[in-house]
Amino acid sequence: MSFDTLGLSADLLRAVSEQGYTEPTPIQRQAIPVILSGKDVMAGAQTGTGKTAGFTLPLLQRLNENSGLNGRRPVRALVLTPTRELAAQVGASVETYGRHLALRSAVIFGGVKINPQIEKLRRGVDILVATPGRLLDHASQKTVDLSQIEILVLDEADRMLDMGFIHDIRKVLALLPKNGARQNLLFSATFSNEIRQLADRLLNAPELIEVARRNTTAELIDQLVHPVDKSRKREMLSHMIGSRNWRQVLVFTRTKHGANRLAQQLEKDGLRAAAIHGNKSQGARTRALAEFKSGDVRVLVATDIAARGLDIDQLPHVVNYELPNVPEDYVHRIGRTGRAGNEGEAISLVCVDELKLLSDIERLLKRKIPKEVIEGYEPDPSIRAEPIQRGGKSQGRPQGRQKARSRKSNPSSARNTARGNGNTKQKRAAGGETGSDSKPPRKRVRRHTGEAQASSQHRRSRSASAREKPALLGGNSSED
Repeated sequence: MSFDTLGLSADLLRAVSEQGYTEPTPIQRQAIPVILSGKDVMAGAQTGTGKTAGFTLPLLQRLNENSGLNGRRPVRALVLTPTRELAAQVGASVETYGRHLALRSAVIFGGVKINPQIEKLRRGVDILVATPGRLLDHASQKTVDLSQIEILVLDEADRMLDMGFIHDIRKVLALLPKNGARQNLLFSATFSNEIRQLADRLLNAPELIEVARRNTTAELIDQLVHPVDKSRKREMLSHMIGSRNWRQVLVFTRTKHGANRLAQQLEKDGLRAAAIHGNKSQGARTRALAEFKSGDVRVLVATDIAARGLDIDQLPHVVNYELPNVPEDYVHRIGRTGRAGNEGEAISLVCVDELKLLSDIERLLKRKIPKEVIEGYEPDPSIRAEPIQRGGKSQGRPQGRQKARSRKSNPSSARNTARGNGNTKQKRAAGGETGSDSKPPRKRVRRHTGEAQASSQHRRSRSASAREKPALLGGNSSED
């Protein structure tokens, strides 16, 4: 089957041909005709199988068929993504496939100045690709109008839920036309039960498209586990890259600090390396990714925030320097290789602390991953497993959700906190002070009636003054 049989217009077929594509992938074959018919879609496929084009091509055609270029252009299609990298990738696909159409698009995300985005929105765009947080910033400043959205796309919806964006998604949905007045498309590489619950609320009689078993990895990816002691991982990674002459390697760590530290250590080993994670500025992330794609950087060390949206053509090697805390993230990490029909290699360096994480991943995949011990790096059987710090799991998660999850996972702590707050109020009422660096409560001293009244009046005056200050300072402004 060729793209000609899917009902796409001549302009879109021309753009597809210019990219060198002749046959659609399974997800594209099934999704494009359904989306062109106007139905809601819930679609899943292995990462790297072309699902971005699977919704971009029919979206462009539907908007172009109903294009009204007279007057100001309203935003008619909204694509929500969890990360800046994925937003940039989707935006590039819209530009590539829509180059022969008279449609305008824009990409907005945080980490960069907001004013250029405001100016582009003011000129009018048909298709808006955005991350939830920055989109709500624009909505609060009334620089974007979402009341005329015809098509809504949630891309990598499972990652958005994992990062705690469900509340932001609900806020965005409240700004859109009623559900029956728009087409909804939900695309994801994995389908969790939470995703299906979201789909039940969002989609209207959707067409379910699932071209592979849930939570599977591409068949063209050769997966292998190398058991090794944690203290020797960096040494073995450098040895593998050098001895096997790997020229382009994407390495995943569990934490941001770990990514920085590993990149610095690899540089000392003579390997040109760069780190990319949520604490890096958008300019630094873009520059590191560009240098990696061009070959100037040999090793790109990343956290899971980069597991979605990194589209590197013919990336040969992915290394899990540390296994992810969430088994589904393993699927997305190694999905950066073996894309578009190319073969890839995914290697995991596993120490004794991570055997439980490895077991969880194999349970998700419903298969055992082959293991191979490298000579000279045999694990020390006397080393005992230690607990793994779970800091990496919440990367990118809004702070409020982290606290909520912490209270949920440790109810006794929540109760103690509540009791502590109650005790604080009692102590304050009694004239004492509390806090992490608080002093013992002062002894209460009886005052004469007049002295007590004067002191009370002074406290009320000071309290009123404090209440007036925020009003004088003005409202809060959202970050750029």
